[in-house]
Amino acid sequence: MAVQTTTLFIENLCCTDEEQAIRQKLSQSSGIKEIKFNLISRKLIIRHSTPVEEIIHTLKEAGFQPRFHYELREPTTFWQRHNYLIFTTTAGIFLLLGMLLRHADVSERVLIPVYLISIISGGWRIALKGLKAGKHLALDMNVLMTVATIGAGVIGKWEEGAAVMFLFSVAQLLERYSMERTRRTIQSLMDLSPLTARVKRNSSERTVAVEEVAIGERMVIRPGERIPLDGTVIAGESTVNQAPITGESLPIYKKAGDPIYAGSFNERGVLEVEVTRKHEDTTLARIVRLVEEAQASRAPVQQFTEKFARYYTPAVIVVAVMLSILPPLFFEQPFGMWFYRSLVLLVIACPCALVISTPVTIVSGLSNAARHGVLIKGGRFLEEVGRINAIAFDKTGTLTEGKARVTDVIPLNSFSPNRILQLAAAVEAKSEHHLAAAVLEKAYKENLVLDSITYQHFESLTGRGIRATIDGITYFIGSHSLVEENNMCSPQLESILQKLEHDGKTTIILSTEKEPLGIIAIADKVRKNSGNIVRALREGGIKKAIMLTGDSELTAQSIAVRTNIDEFHAGMLPDEKVYRIQELKDRYGSVAMVGDGVNDAPALAASSVGIAMGASGTDIALETADIVLMSDELAKLPYLMRLSKKTLSIIKQNILIALVTKLIFLALGIFGAATLWMAVLADDGATLAVILNGLRTLRIKSAVKESNF
Repeated sequence: MAVQTTTLFIENLCCTDEEQAIRQKLSQSSGIKEIKFNLISRKLIIRHSTPVEEIIHTLKEAGFQPRFHYELREPTTFWQRHNYLIFTTTAGIFLLLGMLLRHADVSERVLIPVYLISIISGGWRIALKGLKAGKHLALDMNVLMTVATIGAGVIGKWEEGAAVMFLFSVAQLLERYSMERTRRTIQSLMDLSPLTARVKRNSSERTVAVEEVAIGERMVIRPGERIPLDGTVIAGESTVNQAPITGESLPIYKKAGDPIYAGSFNERGVLEVEVTRKHEDTTLARIVRLVEEAQASRAPVQQFTEKFARYYTPAVIVVAVMLSILPPLFFEQPFGMWFYRSLVLLVIACPCALVISTPVTIVSGLSNAARHGVLIKGGRFLEEVGRINAIAFDKTGTLTEGKARVTDVIPLNSFSPNRILQLAAAVEAKSEHHLAAAVLEKAYKENLVLDSITYQHFESLTGRGIRATIDGITYFIGSHSLVEENNMCSPQLESILQKLEHDGKTTIILSTEKEPLGIIAIADKVRKNSGNIVRALREGGIKKAIMLTGDSELTAQSIAVRTNIDEFHAGMLPDEKVYRIQELKDRYGSVAMVGDGVNDAPALAASSVGIAMGASGTDIALETADIVLMSDELAKLPYLMRLSKKTLSIIKQNILIALVTKLIFLALGIFGAATLWMAVLADDGATLAVILNGLRTLRIKSAVKESNF
C-alpha cells in the first residue's frame, strides 16, 4: 500500500504520558513511517502504509477514541465540562471527612470506606490510565501513583493513600486547565473568522457559508462586522482593525485596491471586497495552522527534559525496589518501614513537574507572540532568538518602507524638469524595475501624457539600465556606471550625483547618445524609529547590527548612519548575502537575518533565525522565514528578544524547581524523614509551581511604547 498521511483527533488525550503510550503502541507496526503530535489541539498526524482502519483499531485497543476532524465532539453539558472537577472535589471532601473522623477516634471499619470513596473518586481515571500504561510496560506517573496508593493500603496507610490520589488528581486537573487555556488561545484565533459571508449573486445579496464562497466573488462588509475571507477592496472606504492578523495597534484606513484580511474588524464604512482566497487558505487560517505546528514542535531544551525523564524514572524505580528489599533481606530491617520509604520514592519518581516545565512555557510564549502579531514557527526558534549575538538587516523594505519615491528632478540642459520626467517615464514604461514604478507614479501625479509617445525600439541592459528609441531618438536611462560606460561623465555630473547619494538617495540618469539630459533622484523613506529600535536591540544584548544591501556605497552609508547600524555591506547580490551571513556566523555564532521574505529568502534560510517582514509579502514570508513580523513593525524585535530571554529564564527556573524538589525529597525519603502525603504534596506542588510560572510568559508585554523610541 502506498504511503499516505492521515490526521486524527484523540478526543480524550490530555498529557504527555498518553502521547508516549500512543507512540509506543503505534511504533510496533512496521507500516507506521512517522508520528507527529500536537498535544494542544489533540491532533495526531501519521504517515503510514497500513490501512487507516488498523490504526484506529490499535488506538481503540489502547483505550483511546480517535476521530476524524469532522467528527470531533466538544463537551456540551455541564457534566462533560466539569466531571473531573466534581470527582476531584468529592475526593477532597471525603479525605477531609476521614481526617476529621480519625481525630474523633472513629473506628477503622468506618474510616476505611470513607478513604476508599476518596481514593476511588480521585483515582479511578488515574488507575485506568495506569492499567493501560502497565499493559504496554510504560511506567508512567499514573502507574507510579496507583502502585503507591495500593501499597499504602496494604500497609494500612489509608489516609496517605487517599491523600496521594487526591493531590495527584488536583495536579492533573490544573494541568488540564492550563492546556485548555492554551487551546482557547488557538480557538480564539479561529473564532475571529465568521462562519458566513454576505456575497453579491444575481444582483442581490445572499448570506452563505464561507466554504461556498469562490475566489472572485464579491462580499459586502457592513460597519461593525468581521471580515470572513481575504480579499481586495473594490468599492467603499473604512477603517479596519486588523490587530489579530498583523498586531498593529491602530485601525488602518482602507480604500479601493487595498488588501483586507479575514478576521479583521470593519469599523465605519461599507466595503465591497473581491475574494482572493478560499476560507482554508486565508492568512488567518494559515496562521492558525502554523501556530499549531509550532506548538507541536519540540524545542531543544524540551527534547532534553523528555529524554532525561525517560532514563530518570526507571532509575528511581530500581532504587525504590532495592530500598524495599535489600535492608530487610541483608540487614534484618523491618520490611514495612522500608516498603513505605520505597513508596515515597515512587511518588517522588514521577517526572511530571520536570516534563511539563518546558512545554507549558514554550506554548505560552508562542501563543503570546501570535497574539501580538509575531508568528514563530517552533519552540526552537523562540529559544534561539535569545541566543542571538548579531542581527543582519536588508535595507529596502526592512530598514526602509520599501516604497521608492521621486524626490528630485534635475535638468542638465535646457529641458524642463517635467520634460525630463516625461521622457524618463516613457523609457521606463516597459520596465519591471521597482525604480521604474516610482518614476511612472511621479509622472502620473504631474499629469504628464505618455500615450502619444511611439516606440521604435526597447532593450533592457542587464544590471545597467534601459535603451529605447522614441520618435527616432535613442535614449538611455540607468545608473552612474552606464553614463561612464558611454563616456558622458563630467565633474558637474559627478558632484551632483555624489551629493544626492550622500543624502541616501538613489539616482538614475536620462541621456541621449550624445549627452546627459537630467538626473532623477529616488529615495526610500526610513522606517519610523528604526535607529532607536536598533539601539534598543543593542541594549538588549545584540553585539553587532549589520546592513546587507544591493544599493550603492554612499546610499548604504547614509541609511546606516540614520539607523545606528554598526556595519554595512553595499552592492550585494542574493548569493553574496548568504556568504556574508556565513561569515557573520563564524564571527558571532548565532546570527539573525531580517528581510522582506522574497529576494532575501536565501539569506533568511542561511541564518540561525530568519525573520521576515510579513505585511509586504505575507505568502512568501510565511513559507520561508522562521519568524514573521505580521505588521512589518521593527519595534516587535526588542519585544521578541525579551520574550525569548524571559521564556528561557522561566524554563531554567522550572527545571531547577523540579530537580531541587526531587533531590530534597529523595534524600528525605531514603532516610525516612518524608511521609507519603508530603512526597505527593511536594511533587504536585512543584508541578503546580512550574505550570503557573510557565504561564507568566502569557503576560509579557508587546513592543515598548512608541514614545520610548
